Amino acid sequence: MRTPFHGRCGRTALLSVRPSQRQVRTVRPVLLGMAGLLAMTLAQAAAFKAVLIAPEDDPRLDRNRIERAYLGHTGGPAADGIRVALKEAALELESAGATVSFEVVNVAATPEAARAAAEKAEKGGATFVLTDLSPAQTLAVADAVKLPVINVGDASDALREKDCRPRLFHTLPSDRMRADALAQTLVAQKWSGVLLLTGPSPADAQRSAVAQAAIKRYGLKLAGSKPFKLSGDPRERDLANPALLTQGSYDVVWVVDSDGEFARSLPYRTVLPRPVVGDAGLTAVAWHPQYERYGAPQVSRRFTRDAKRPMGGHEWSAWMAGKAIAAAAVEAPKGPAAAVHKALAALELDGSKGVTMGFRPWDGQMRQTMLMTDGQGVVSLAPSDGILHPKNKLDTLGADAPEKLCKARG
Repeated sequence: MRTPFHGRCGRTALLSVRPSQRQVRTVRPVLLGMAGLLAMTLAQAAAFKAVLIAPEDDPRLDRNRIERAYLGHTGGPAADGIRVALKEAALELESAGATVSFEVVNVAATPEAARAAAEKAEKGGATFVLTDLSPAQTLAVADAVKLPVINVGDASDALREKDCRPRLFHTLPSDRMRADALAQTLVAQKWSGVLLLTGPSPADAQRSAVAQAAIKRYGLKLAGSKPFKLSGDPRERDLANPALLTQGSYDVVWVVDSDGEFARSLPYRTVLPRPVVGDAGLTAVAWHPQYERYGAPQVSRRFTRDAKRPMGGHEWSAWMAGKAIAAAAVEAPKGPAAAVHKALAALELDGSKGVTMGFRPWDGQMRQTMLMTDGQGVVSLAPSDGILHPKNKLDTLGADAPEKLCKARG
């Protein structure tokens, strides 16, 4: 080896330096030892696998619906949020000596197809299964495998209550959590008289019952309940006429519209000058891209940079699922899978909402703050100020432990 040497005259000369045999004998065992240690570390680290099962032809992702951008609806594939979360956790996973691979499986809209995909994923070595499916398909997946199943896309209360499963977790807020957040906000604003407008679909009927239960639970008054229906039939035109639907005396109009088209046209068209809440006007969501606290702008920017769309509630839910998987792998980087599954259930996570979040042991739902938005920004948060709970204020949103609505979890 030749190294530069500066002599007295300022000239640079090259000196030939050869390592002695003794130096070679000393360095070689050290290098071999380091290589052996690295190989041992890699051998001890476990490789984990996450599989997302999603619809093959998802009507929620039809171009017309995406372009309409209904408030609170998904804006794209759930896989984007999971990929962003795993990318952000890459350095932490590497430091822990763990790896998490990710795969997406698209299935037909039947429980049988979802069950077959879940069984194949388990046989293929999956550590986690994630779902963005209907309730029936989600249950088929949960019943088919002995792995943790994380639901990122369905808000049905039944999946957290009578149809719950011991290894089924949820990052998307439930319908009841959204209803409780709205009811708490109405109490805080002293908007006690509620006119409830309900759409024609079965999902609307279920969510309307959830809204009525929240109204009763928080001491609000149901000033009236009316159905609406968008129809091309001239005989049914009055069923979508805000001037007829909003007659009466009330403080606020709560609209339940799973489709979103009627709800978005209701604000500023009520007979009385009253606010609209529910699926338009003021809405409870898991995330909004204009939330500006607790590092939220950085989270939204990173997602938008990678996914090329804003981060909404469904996107945040998928991102949190990916974050939970990575955190569980870091907690138990050497495995076995049972240790990782145990770590998942006991996680405490930061979702950039200013609170510590984790999965409730009695229904698998992730505790979280709800953001109240008018679509332009975040107006307030729920749980609202003044709402109390003996243990955790976040448990005022959704089913609480004493209710024991999930029998499968004891």
